[in-house]
Amino acid sequence: MIAVSIIEDDKFIRESLAEMLAEAGGFECSKTYSNCEDAIADLGYNKPDVILMDIELPGMSGIEGVKRIKAKFPKIDIVMLTVHEDLSMIFDALTAGASGYLDKGSTEEKILESIREITEGGAPMSYKIAKLVVSSFQRKPESNLTERERDVLDQLCKGHSYKEIASTLFITVGTVRHHIKNIYYKLQVHSKSEAVAKALKDRIVS
Repeated sequence: MIAVSIIEDDKFIRESLAEMLAEAGGFECSKTYSNCEDAIADLGYNKPDVILMDIELPGMSGIEGVKRIKAKFPKIDIVMLTVHEDLSMIFDALTAGASGYLDKGSTEEKILESIREITEGGAPMSYKIAKLVVSSFQRKPESNLTERERDVLDQLCKGHSYKEIASTLFITVGTVRHHIKNIYYKLQVHSKSEAVAKALKDRIVS
C-alpha cells in the first residue's frame, strides 16, 4: 500500500485527488492539507511515501515547501502537480528536491502510474512537461559525458525508470546503474532530481 498525502489549496482538486486515491487499489490517502505550513507541522506524525504538491500555495510556496520537507524528511518523494509550465519553475522545483513534475491536466491513470513509478526509483514527468524540458536542451560540446551517458541522462530527464531506460537503450539495468553512477560523479550531483536539474540548467542533453 502506497501512502500519499496531498498539499493543495483548491478544495475541489484536493478532494478529487483524495477520492481518486481512495478508489484506486494499492493506494491510500494518508492526509490532505491546504498549505505547506500545516503539512510540515504534521509530517512528524504522518509520514507518507509520496506527497502530491501544488506550487502556488497560500503562505509558503510549494518550492520552499519542497526544500523544507526534503531537509526534514529526505525519504519522502514529492511530485509537483501544477498548472504551471514555466521552465524556471520546473528547474526550481527539481533543484529543491522534487522527484517528479506533472501538469494538472494529467489523467488519473497517469497520476497513479507516476506515484507507483516514483516509489520504484523513477522520476516521472507528464508528456507535456517532459517535452517542454527536453525541447529546451542544447548540447554543450564541453560536457565530459559520453554519448551513452547523455542518452541515459536524456531518458532520465523524460522521467523513465531504470527498467524503461534499459529496455529503450537495449542494455541491462545494471549497466544503466553504472552509467548513472558515472553521470552523478561527472555532474557532481547525488540524486536523480539533482541530475535532471543540472541537465536542465546547463543544457547538457538535447
